[in-house]
Amino acid sequence: MSSRDTILSKIRSALDGVKEKSAYPDYDASVFHSRPRLEGTPREAFDRNFIAAGGEVMPDLAALAAFLQQGGHTRGYCDPALMDSVGLALAAAGFTVETSYERSRYEDYQFGITRASGAIAESGSLILDDALTSDRLAALSPWVHVAVLRESEIHRTIPDAIAAFGPSRNILWATGPSKTADVEGILIEGVHGPGEQVAFFI
Repeated sequence: MSSRDTILSKIRSALDGVKEKSAYPDYDASVFHSRPRLEGTPREAFDRNFIAAGGEVMPDLAALAAFLQQGGHTRGYCDPALMDSVGLALAAAGFTVETSYERSRYEDYQFGITRASGAIAESGSLILDDALTSDRLAALSPWVHVAVLRESEIHRTIPDAIAAFGPSRNILWATGPSKTADVEGILIEGVHGPGEQVAFFI
């Protein structure tokens, strides 16, 4: 058994006794809202805040194909459940699109297209839920991650999104591309995740 398997085994063992999640603490959600960030419809607020965080919102498949082509990202992964709605159009445009993510070949995937379980208008965040994401690594290791979701899945505020958490134990919020300023306060993007984070609504 590898050290990774040993660690994951210990985590699973520790979680086996956990039957229910703890209740959320009581708080007045209204005092935590950023009113200027909530102006407009949920979609307008999400687009504005997501773009401000460095994300890209694609209006249609043609724009997505042009964006990927312009960056030289011609080979990638697509969640099999999204192949009909997204992947086939990219394949027809000349992209190499695979529906099986091979972890040993992670450097071969220039983009990853996976399902997002929602978005948060207030913070401009995408919600990636392990229960609905076909492969977590396909969302985190390619330089470009395309999160696909429906406009009806946008939560207006952060408390709304927390209240809608499902049973998944692993939920990730992605607010634009990965970034860090740990070294001398210099902002660097794409260090520990995608350098380009895209939201695509279907």
